[in-house]
Amino acid sequence: MGTHVTNRLHSALAAIALAALASTVAAAQTPSDVDDPFVWLEELEGARALDWVKAENAKTLPVLEQDPRFAGFYADGIRIGEAQDRIPFPAIIDGRVYNFWRDEHHVRGIWRSTTLADYGSATPAWTTVLDVDTLAAVEGRNWVWSGADCESPSRRRCLIRLSEGGEDAVTIREFDLGTRQFVPDGFTLPRGKQGAAWAAEDTLLVSREWVAGELTTSGYAYVVKALARGTPLSSAVEVFRGEPTDMTAGAFVFVDGEGRRAVGISRSVTFFTPQYHLRTPAGLKRLALPEKAQLRGFVRNRLLVRPVDAWTVDGTTFGAGSLVSLDFTEVAADPARLKPTLIYAPGPRDALSGVAVTRDRVVTTTLENVRGRAYVHTPKGNGWSRTAIDLPDNAAIGLVSADRDGSTAFLSVTGFLTPTTLMQVDATTGAVTVAKSTEPKFDASTHLVEQLEATSKDGTRIPYFLVRPKQIRRDGSTPTILNAYGGFELSRTPSYLGAVGKFWIERGGAYVVANIRGGGEFGPAWHEAGLKTNRQRIYDDFHAVSKDLIYRKITSPRRLGIQGGSNGGLLVGVAMTQHPGLYNAVEIAVPLLDMLRYEKIQAGASWVGEYGSVSVPAERAFLASISPYNNLKPGVKYPTPFIWTTTKDDRVGPQHARKFAAKMGAMGLPYYFYEIVQGGHGAGTNIKETAFTNALQYTYFARQLMDPAVMP
Repeated sequence: MGTHVTNRLHSALAAIALAALASTVAAAQTPSDVDDPFVWLEELEGARALDWVKAENAKTLPVLEQDPRFAGFYADGIRIGEAQDRIPFPAIIDGRVYNFWRDEHHVRGIWRSTTLADYGSATPAWTTVLDVDTLAAVEGRNWVWSGADCESPSRRRCLIRLSEGGEDAVTIREFDLGTRQFVPDGFTLPRGKQGAAWAAEDTLLVSREWVAGELTTSGYAYVVKALARGTPLSSAVEVFRGEPTDMTAGAFVFVDGEGRRAVGISRSVTFFTPQYHLRTPAGLKRLALPEKAQLRGFVRNRLLVRPVDAWTVDGTTFGAGSLVSLDFTEVAADPARLKPTLIYAPGPRDALSGVAVTRDRVVTTTLENVRGRAYVHTPKGNGWSRTAIDLPDNAAIGLVSADRDGSTAFLSVTGFLTPTTLMQVDATTGAVTVAKSTEPKFDASTHLVEQLEATSKDGTRIPYFLVRPKQIRRDGSTPTILNAYGGFELSRTPSYLGAVGKFWIERGGAYVVANIRGGGEFGPAWHEAGLKTNRQRIYDDFHAVSKDLIYRKITSPRRLGIQGGSNGGLLVGVAMTQHPGLYNAVEIAVPLLDMLRYEKIQAGASWVGEYGSVSVPAERAFLASISPYNNLKPGVKYPTPFIWTTTKDDRVGPQHARKFAAKMGAMGLPYYFYEIVQGGHGAGTNIKETAFTNALQYTYFARQLMDPAVMP
C-alpha cells in the first residue's frame, strides 16, 4: 500500500471544518440546491430532452467534423480497430479457446472457437459459434454482445447475454455449444438488469424484477428465485430476499478443476460490502467473512478470498489486500467458523490486481510500485508455495484467462509505447511462450516513458507516468493530456496507446496517467483514503500532478488538457470548476456531475459507499462543495470543455452531461456537447462508432492545445 500522510491533528481539523460546512449548508440552502431549472433533461427519452440533444449535436458535429484533421483521425481509428493482427484474446471453456471478434465484415461481432493447440498458430481455424450481425438482422433487433456464462454442469450449455443498443439491461437466452444454436424452448429471460447462474443442469438461480417496482433504490434486483427448466417465470421459487436498501443480490457459482461446485447467493448491502450465503446440505448459510471480503476463485477444494481490511482469526492477522484460502469441506460443514491460510501478502507499495485458477494452481498478477508482476501459487500440505513467472520488467501485466481443467494461463504484457504481447504460461512447469503479438500502430521512436512523483496537498507522494518526446523543450510548450480515474479501487497501469499514439504521440504531444488515490495501485488503503467526505484528497492529488507538470515546464496551462470518463468524468469536472486556470481543454466523458441528485439518476444510489449520500448532512455538505454542476459560476473563465455521453447509458446516464452543458449554455459559457444515440456506458457499440467518437475527442484536443488560434 502507498504511504500517505495522515495524522490525528489533520483529521481533527478536517472534521471540525466539515462540521462547520454542514451547519452552514443546513442553515442556508442556496436556490441551486433546491430548484433545478434543467431537471427536465433527466427525462431520458422525453421529446423535449431529445430535441435539445439533437440541437446540441447539430452545433458540435459540424465544427469538429469539418476540422481538417478529423477525417484522418477517423480513418486511422477504423484501420486500427479493424487491424487483422489484433490479438484475439482467449477464454477457455471445456478445453477450447473462445473469442469474441469484430471487424469490417462483422460490425456487431462473432463469437468463435478453436482448439487450444491451434490457437497458437499464425492463422487459427476458427469456427463461428454465434454471428451477432446475422442474429440482429434476422430478429430485427439492435443486439450487442454482453457475454456468456458456460458453467452448466454438462459444460455444453451457456447463458448468452444480449443487450439492446449497449444497455446494462440484458436478455438472457440458453445456447448449446454442440449444435451452436439457441436451445429450442430453453431458458429465456426477457430484458432486465438481471443475473442468472447454473444451480443445476435444469435449474437456474435468477435475480431480476419479479414484480413491477421490486428493485433496490439502485435499480437492481434483490430477490433470487430458482427457475426450473420448462416452467414459466411465474412458477419460480424464491430462495433469497435481500432488502430494497441493498445495492443488489444475485447468485454465484464457482467450479474447481475436479468438478466441485460452490453455489450460493451474494448480497451486496453496498457497493463494497458483500455478504456470501453458501448452499450447504443444511440450506443457505452465511459465510462468516469480514464485511468487505471478496470471493475470488475455487481450486483444489479451496475457496479463495481477498480480505479488503485486515482480518484476524485465532490470533493470526491477514493483512488488507492479501489473498487467503479456505478448505471448502470445512466451510460447508461450519460456515460460521472459518480457518484461512495465507497465499499472498502485499508489501507497503504492492497490490493484488488479478487472480485466476488452473486445475491445481492459482495465478496472480500484482503491482509493485505500479509495475506488473505475476506468480504461480501451489498448494503444499497446509500452506502454499510461490514461484515468479519470468516476464518483462517495467510493463503492465494483466491476467487474460486460465484453463480451469488444465495448466494453461494467458497473460498480457504491454506498455504505453510497446504493443501488447500475449504470453502463454504453463502453470505446472513455469514455461512461458509468446502466443500472439501485434505490430506497432504508431511511430514511438520519438518518445520515452518516465515514472515521476508529485506531492499532494497533505504531503502524500503521487506517482504518475509521463509519455513525452525525447527532445522536449522545457519551456511549457508541449501539448499534454492528463488522464486519471481515482475511484472504486481501480488501478491505472500502462497500456498500449494504439489509436491515441497515432492521433497524439506522432504529432508531438505528451500523455500522462496519474495514479491518484481512490484507485487500487497500492491496495485497499489507497482507495479508502478518498472515500466519501475524504474525496477532496483525490482531487488534490490530481491538481498536484497538474501543477507538477507545469512546475517541471513539461507543459503550461495553455497547453494542458485533462481527460476522464465515468467517475473520471466527475474528476475532471471537479478539476475544471476548482482550478479553471490550470487547463485549456477538458474532456468529460459519460460523467457523473450533479452530485446532489446522482442518487436519483440511473444506478446512482449503488455508489453511496464511494461518494456518500445527500441524506447524511455532513456528506451532503461535502457533495455540495465539490459537485461540478452545482459549482459552475457565471463570469468565471472556464476552459471550453468537450462533454459527451450516450442515450443508452443506463448505468451513469446521460442526464449529468446534458444538465452540465445546458447550465453552461444558460450562463453564456462556451462548450462542445455530443450524445451518441447508442452505445451504453462507452464510446459506441461497434468499431466505427468508437472510431468516430475517438476522432471527435482528439480533434477537440488538437484544436485546443496544438492550434495557435485557440487561446484560453
